[in-house]
Amino acid sequence: MENVKNWFSNPELIMTFVIKYGGQLLFAIITLIIGLWIISLLMKGMKKMFIARDVEPGLQSFLLSVSRIALKIMLFISVISMLGIRMTSFIAVLGAAGLAIGMALSGSLQNFAGGVMILIFKPFKVGDYITAQGESGTVKEIQIFHTILNSPDKKTIILPNGALSTGSLTNYSTEPRRRVDFTFSIGYGDDIDKAKEVIMGIINRDERILKEPEPFIGVINLGNSSVDLVVRVWANATDYWGIFFDMQETVKKEFDKQGISIPFPQQDVHLYQTRQ
Repeated sequence: MENVKNWFSNPELIMTFVIKYGGQLLFAIITLIIGLWIISLLMKGMKKMFIARDVEPGLQSFLLSVSRIALKIMLFISVISMLGIRMTSFIAVLGAAGLAIGMALSGSLQNFAGGVMILIFKPFKVGDYITAQGESGTVKEIQIFHTILNSPDKKTIILPNGALSTGSLTNYSTEPRRRVDFTFSIGYGDDIDKAKEVIMGIINRDERILKEPEPFIGVINLGNSSVDLVVRVWANATDYWGIFFDMQETVKKEFDKQGISIPFPQQDVHLYQTRQ
């Protein structure tokens, strides 16, 4: 305590300290003020970007908080270094701790990063019907670590976001229209033109089927016991399954009425009697 009083009572020591460290201290303070101002601008820019991309509010708050803390830590280390304080040991300990935490939570961090990518770039949204990782269903909820699907038979499917964000994915709800494909088989003795006419009549009576692009009917295969006709029509995505099931039933009934056969696989067996 006495040494401190002597130090403050000695103008030469005070002047020496100011001359030696005053410039560094002033520069550090200016750097701190400007750094905090730049961080504030960056946070406002990130927030505007998140709002423009319609990022969920919860994810916005989390990412902004993490970014703000990380930038302030970096600024703090820079300012302390300007004052001549060695931060090498502190940075080494911080890096080792970060590496250990990262290795322990590698799977969770991968899923977290995948969740962030999904919420930002939006390859799908809640309500879309998707196929990914060998599973299919309607997206019920997008969480930060997992995505929850509802299968058509009402099973809950939980997919990790890490694999979901990096693997192949089919989104059936992206486009407002979808093509519905059918294959109908007729016998070799049946009239192809008549079968086409019957199918086209069914298509024209169904108001859910779009006129543009035009429906297509053609012979796709000459099978062992049948002539296969491919039928392609376009419809609104919401009408896909209704048209798919109704068309199958209606074509079968109309073929029966018009005497057009739908052959099934047959095999001729020839028996030969050998003489002993």
